[in-house]
Amino acid sequence: MQKTQKLTLAVLIQAALISTAFASEQSESKGFVEDADGSVLFRTGFIDRDKKNVAPGKDTRSSAQSAIFDLESGYTKGVVGFGVGIVGDASFKLGDNKHAGNQMIPRETLNGNKQAGDTYDHWARGGANVKARISNTEVRYGTQVLDLPVLASNTGRMVPEYFEGVLATSREINGLELTAGKFTKNQMSEQINTDGNKLDRAVVWGAKYKFSDALNASYFGLDSKDKLDRHYVNANFKQALANDSSLTYDFSGYHTKFDKNATTYSATGEVASDYGKTGVAGVEKTNNIWAISGTYNTGAHNIMLAYQQNTGNVGYDYGQNADGFQSVYLPNSYLSDFIGNHEKSAQIQYSLDLGKLGVPGLNWTTAYVYGWDIKVANLTDNAQEREFFNQVKYTMQSGFAKDASLRVRHSYYRASDDYQTNAYIGDTNEWRLFLDIPVKFF
Repeated sequence: MQKTQKLTLAVLIQAALISTAFASEQSESKGFVEDADGSVLFRTGFIDRDKKNVAPGKDTRSSAQSAIFDLESGYTKGVVGFGVGIVGDASFKLGDNKHAGNQMIPRETLNGNKQAGDTYDHWARGGANVKARISNTEVRYGTQVLDLPVLASNTGRMVPEYFEGVLATSREINGLELTAGKFTKNQMSEQINTDGNKLDRAVVWGAKYKFSDALNASYFGLDSKDKLDRHYVNANFKQALANDSSLTYDFSGYHTKFDKNATTYSATGEVASDYGKTGVAGVEKTNNIWAISGTYNTGAHNIMLAYQQNTGNVGYDYGQNADGFQSVYLPNSYLSDFIGNHEKSAQIQYSLDLGKLGVPGLNWTTAYVYGWDIKVANLTDNAQEREFFNQVKYTMQSGFAKDASLRVRHSYYRASDDYQTNAYIGDTNEWRLFLDIPVKFF
């Protein structure tokens, strides 16, 4: 593992020193102020989870108003450019939120139990980062929102999940992007503490390569100290067809080895005697999950078929070990991510771009996913789950509210009784409504 990390870092540093045939990003810098970019996203959010089975948890309903800031300076001129950035958010709840949950609103601590405390009326979070760039290689240190397949910030709630650390990104070779980083703090969307998920150390590395306009591939790795090792691969090929139609093939997969001290909720085989209470198996567990999909596009219509499968002695338990609550770059992912122990799942999805039919900015997506053969410890090897998903999104195309968007999504989720007993999601009807209004400062 350490040899792999050192090799990746060495290649990244070496690439930064190579003169290439395409333009250097740093040589085109206009200046610290001239290239500055600043915006705020005003978000009104509402999530309602209507539980149909008491065992996995109570009904939860959250609503709040947030302002999400993203301020970036440009880079100073010269061989090496320097700059700064600020990310942060300020929020207040709408209503009493007595049944708050869904990782939307932070709770005060009551007798050491965060779940028992009242919700905050208002709260603010964020941090700064510094950055340096030479040629086409950037290094950034501080508070960041990550978008890596093995360490991705949750952006599906009111405010984003933050990580603190260093990340280097290099694009010195045409078509190749290299990534390496180390993070030591993780703050989930509803947490006030900047290290609420108690991350010890997470080292990431990876590469993306564009072979052609039609073919892309990537690999990423993660080593989270005393928690897990994770690897991700992806290949994507788009085949052009007649009449501006296309067929896109996508393959993605993860291999995860959980440390004996990692938190999991779906392990089978040998586990510690108190596993049901702690979620710590006490022995190493392994998961492999892969998915393949095919998407046909013609005009305003997209149809996708996908198949996803787990193997190993635990499910793909992402997000329980400060490894990013959105680190599941797989197609069968909605309210449920269909990541149960040994689970197989199949999906059919249809998307319609009504902009091509005379209603610019309006999109509709519907999908049905069915999962089976889920292993539940001491209960069954054939639990099932299913989800019917719908989402409508409208984005203003012009005028004073240009780029403002309203997104409404609904999930109808049901699972067999033996899977609910294992305290996964449980039968749920979920609504999510998000109104986003972006405002650009400069």
